[in-house]
Amino acid sequence: MGKTLIRGAKVLGGEPQDVLIDGETIAEVGTGISAEGAEVIEAEGKILLPGLVDLHTHLREPGREDSETVLTGTKAAAVGGYTSVHAMANTFPVADTAGVVEQVWRLGKESGYCDVQPVGAVTVGLEGKKLAELGAMHDSAANVRVFSDDGKCVDDAVIMRRALEYVKAFDGVVAQHAQEPRLTEGAQMNEGIVSAELGLGGWPAVAEESIIARDVLLADHVGSRVHICHLSTAGSVEIVRWAKSRGIDVTAEVTPHHLLLTDELVRTYNPVYKVNPPLRTERDVMALREALADGTIDVVATDHAPHPHEDKDCEWGAAAMGMVGLETALSVIQHTMVDTGLIDWAQVADRMSFRPAAIGRLEGHGRPVSVGEPANLTLVDSAYRGAVDPAGFASRSRNTPYEGRELPGRVTHTFLRGRATVVDGKLA
Repeated sequence: MGKTLIRGAKVLGGEPQDVLIDGETIAEVGTGISAEGAEVIEAEGKILLPGLVDLHTHLREPGREDSETVLTGTKAAAVGGYTSVHAMANTFPVADTAGVVEQVWRLGKESGYCDVQPVGAVTVGLEGKKLAELGAMHDSAANVRVFSDDGKCVDDAVIMRRALEYVKAFDGVVAQHAQEPRLTEGAQMNEGIVSAELGLGGWPAVAEESIIARDVLLADHVGSRVHICHLSTAGSVEIVRWAKSRGIDVTAEVTPHHLLLTDELVRTYNPVYKVNPPLRTERDVMALREALADGTIDVVATDHAPHPHEDKDCEWGAAAMGMVGLETALSVIQHTMVDTGLIDWAQVADRMSFRPAAIGRLEGHGRPVSVGEPANLTLVDSAYRGAVDPAGFASRSRNTPYEGRELPGRVTHTFLRGRATVVDGKLA
């Protein structure tokens, strides 16, 4: 690789600066930089961020390559400005052994578009009965630090305690899908006025909140780290806020769709809005935004959940849960958080790069835009406005809730260790 000069970009939304990339690293940051023979990107008015990091992505491979593969998923990630994603364990076979997590890790290496850090299952087969090979997965080439049965809750308190105790040995973290199964049997959407009017099974907020309350207490008891996946209710925010005030080592994530969409959309019966956890109320949305702004919620995570057309184009009750999100996440965050004045671009970098990399204990990602750091970078045209067209997605699936909706911002360039993976908004 040669040299690339990004000229006049607003680094983390601040004053315009030039950034010179030489090989895999940032060689110089300042103004008036000239570099003979360098490729020059005129970036006046654009925002330069560290490469985004996603703690929660479903890449489906192995086993469901009809909906996504590691290659197509990492292409989608690059288009969205991501340089690293964590691949969830609910594959077929489940990523509950060193062999499977190494397979996913190697597929990520081969893709070349985005680093892939596998998430290991907490329990064998996601069945919640027996701890998976946590130590072996950590000791593998994949160096797994994050463990989750996402898609299912580790509802057995004894199993959860044992997992929290086990991962302490290597500074790991258990990422909990907070959903009390007995309280959500037959649930189809958020429990409330809309579910009552539509006659759909209700998914009560307490099903999430009760698990979070239990798990922060368990984490405190054993002195371990716990991470809350896709937090979605105002009550959950208050529990996490209380836990942090007590010094409990808890972190939490929120998805872009839970910052924008509400259960009122379910009135359309369009299965594109069917997701786990479900879309909540306007009150919940506002509480989540405030919590992300004040740092109670640590990170934005996409919960990118691709599904083939036939799994979504059916009646509501039979439809799969989930939405794709990698290619629209940054636009939704600009729309809901930046353009509303709740956070600035430096805080976007914190919530979508610095903090998720720190939680996952990633090396080389979530680093400052400064000399000597790996050139994992994202250049954003924040002035752009355009309607979402899933036909142009790099993902293999199209189940986006934003089709036709106008959103701000567009990633124009993504660099993975100095190599452009996206140029002018398209895959390199």
